[in-house]
Amino acid sequence: MVATMLGIVVPGSAAACDSGMRSTTSSVDPVSGTVTVLAAASLKGAFDRIGAAFETAHPHTKVTLSYGGSDDLAQRIVSGTPADVFAAASAATMRTVTDAGDTADTPDTFARNQLVIAVPKGNPKGLNSLADLARPGVRVALCAAQVPCGTATARVLGAAGVELTPAARQPDVKAALAKVQRGEADAALVYRTDARAAGSGVEGVEFPESVQAVNLYQIAALKDAANPVGAAAFVTYVLGAQAQQMLADAGFQSP
Repeated sequence: MVATMLGIVVPGSAAACDSGMRSTTSSVDPVSGTVTVLAAASLKGAFDRIGAAFETAHPHTKVTLSYGGSDDLAQRIVSGTPADVFAAASAATMRTVTDAGDTADTPDTFARNQLVIAVPKGNPKGLNSLADLARPGVRVALCAAQVPCGTATARVLGAAGVELTPAARQPDVKAALAKVQRGEADAALVYRTDARAAGSGVEGVEFPESVQAVNLYQIAALKDAANPVGAAAFVTYVLGAQAQQMLADAGFQSP
């Protein structure tokens, strides 16, 4: 009787243990380790939130974010700077990396952005159009020509038929905005999201020519990623509903 019971119970117990082991193994999160992300400066506020949320979703990960001008970041990647993911502020800048064969897959567009005229609160100089920026005595900060916000600036000025001699050219959009925040410029052409993130001390003045230069933000895992699983998971997360809502909260437009 005991032998019969053992014959029945033991195989069943083994099967149950085996099933339990498979269940436990399958529930283990495969995403772990450090995920190094190089991202356009204009993404800082949104990606700080997204990185933290990604770490919560994958508790064994650490997201390391490095921000800068997209053109500079692209050149760093092509030159061999180690990273897992690149998030660029324009398709043209991403193309530098894809043309070099340094992406693991086709980049995805995950957001759009447009320029505004950033001015101090109250718009003391009454700058309401691109033409106003060309008035004598108006100090304007612009992005360097080679970065995406600089390329967009050239397009909108061309569409408006306005020529500007900037008081300062800055390496990225955050640096251009900082000139206004510090009182070193009366205005800057920056992304809508940056003016919004600057808080109550800065206002963003919309202008119609901005539709001529909508920037498409693209993201891709990199071919030589040290953490390819983490890189792919981060890209997927950015394209998902939770991250897309964070981008929308920051003022980005949907892709």
